Amino acid sequence: MEKTKQRFGVREIVMIGMFCALSYAVMALSKLIPVNVMGFLSFDFKDVIIAICGFMFGPLPAVIVSVIVSFIEMITISSTAWIGFLMNVLSTCAFVVPAAVIYKSRKKFSGALIGLIAGVLSMTAIMLLWNWLITPLYMGTPREVVVGLLMPVFLPFNLIKGGMNAALTVLLYKPVVTALRKARLLPQSSSSGASKRRSITVPVVIASVVVFASLVLIVLVWQKII
Repeated sequence: MEKTKQRFGVREIVMIGMFCALSYAVMALSKLIPVNVMGFLSFDFKDVIIAICGFMFGPLPAVIVSVIVSFIEMITISSTAWIGFLMNVLSTCAFVVPAAVIYKSRKKFSGALIGLIAGVLSMTAIMLLWNWLITPLYMGTPREVVVGLLMPVFLPFNLIKGGMNAALTVLLYKPVVTALRKARLLPQSSSSGASKRRSITVPVVIASVVVFASLVLIVLVWQKII
């Protein structure tokens, strides 16, 4: 991962707006994926874009993008109103904030990887709590029914969703940073350590593709079972 300087000013505002637009577009495209769990748990990949924003600019801009995009989703294409808005913000922030905080303190590939794993685990744990609290209101069912779904449904769903988002973040971070630097929206990096980063690119890409493809296969099989 590349080391970037956190700034607060016109450039960051422009970048936040750009990441909001990209995140919304990815979210809208994710709605077209004909795969979901129990009819309302869908695989949304906007967290990938927001995680990249968090790696570049820190946790606060990532939170801002999450809130803005979730709010626009609520008033445009969402059918879950404030419940969907709340759950979207909680889920995304639980994933991207730990990742961004850890990467900010350790700006190496290992820091990004540890941060993404922490984000997946954080999101899974936090969403179990909030599914227990909120899902009975959304589904209109007794809480005992939702409790019975936490381990067999919500736990694996969030682990798989988080794992897919983490794998895609690893795959897309460097190309996005490179494109933004070519567009002069980000400052150029120094050449120090470039050879080391290149040496890990191929195995990292292969591993990320394998992880993502494996999780997709698990989802397809799981959808037929439940």
